[in-house]
Amino acid sequence: MTDTTAATNLAATPSSATPGRRGPRFDVKRQGGFGVMAMFCLLMLYAPMFVLVAYAFNDNQFVMIWKGFSWRWFGIAVNDPEIRGAALLSLKVAAIASVTATIIATMAALVTTRVKPFRSLPLVYAIVNQPLMVPEIVTAIATMVFFAWIKTVTQYQGLIYLVVSHIVFCIPFAYMPLRARLEDMDLTFENAAADLYATPWQVFRRVTFPLMIPGIIGALMLSFVISMDDVVITVHVSGPGEETLPLYLIGQLHRGVTPEVNAMSTLFLLASVLLVTIFFIVTRKKT
Repeated sequence: MTDTTAATNLAATPSSATPGRRGPRFDVKRQGGFGVMAMFCLLMLYAPMFVLVAYAFNDNQFVMIWKGFSWRWFGIAVNDPEIRGAALLSLKVAAIASVTATIIATMAALVTTRVKPFRSLPLVYAIVNQPLMVPEIVTAIATMVFFAWIKTVTQYQGLIYLVVSHIVFCIPFAYMPLRARLEDMDLTFENAAADLYATPWQVFRRVTFPLMIPGIIGALMLSFVISMDDVVITVHVSGPGEETLPLYLIGQLHRGVTPEVNAMSTLFLLASVLLVTIFFIVTRKKT
């Protein structure tokens, strides 16, 4: 009877009291003040954007004094030849840089994820990701000095220096989503294709590449946005007449915020939202 009672008491003991049983999992959302802190961060992040968009539709020449709703600043900004030229230059440089950086990053991701691990592989990762760890101002100054030496030797001036600097800077940003995509991919299909006597090129073209498309799209978008937004490297490398849109906006801000600046910033904010939306739609269909 004593043994039966002891067994019954042991069975009725809560599982949390069992020696060695782990306690409840830590959840940051249950911590005090988490909701207030999250709302504060969201407010500080998005409130300036809402103010920017709202005053882009202000009919008043004075930015911070609301007069009425108007679309006219968007028309003025789009028809301004200086703004249009700076925007087209930024789009051209970003398009070339993002496509080239994604191609190079794709080859680097394939090499570092589809080979047998070797001793110096972490060093390769460090070299590829080096621009992410070095302060951008250091990279900008080093690039400026290097290109100045090349210009002195070759006597060549042109947009190629700005494009090359953007390509090099965008490669690590394109490499990250591509490497993550390849590491998460199941090798079953690639191994099955190889077992069916497919050549390495056929395996890549018919199996690996289609599965990589979401990562390629992500790399293109990320590197495109990074190139469009870059200021530090551009201001050190760009030559005469090579004023991108960020440089133009900074120059305008030195003379004071104008409604045209708000309008152009709103248009690029809208473009970024559309890019992100398209990215999520495409990746959801592909995965």
